[in-house]
Amino acid sequence: MSTGRGILTGYEKDCLAGKTEKQREYEARSRVRSRIEGPLKDDIEHMRKHDPNLLDELRKVVCEEG
Repeated sequence: MSTGRGILTGYEKDCLAGKTEKQREYEARSRVRSRIEGPLKDDIEHMRKHDPNLLDELRKVVCEEG
């Protein structure tokens, strides 16, 4: 069951798919990188400390299904 969004918003998906002007694509990439280095990195560290099994589930999705 999926709730909310993952790393990308619908608009950012459109930007990265080339459905907007090139400048918007660059901006979307920057926002996503900021999330990866900020909130996502913090979430991973939290899971590492408090719920390693959940972190393993995340790794499986990110590392093995790509």
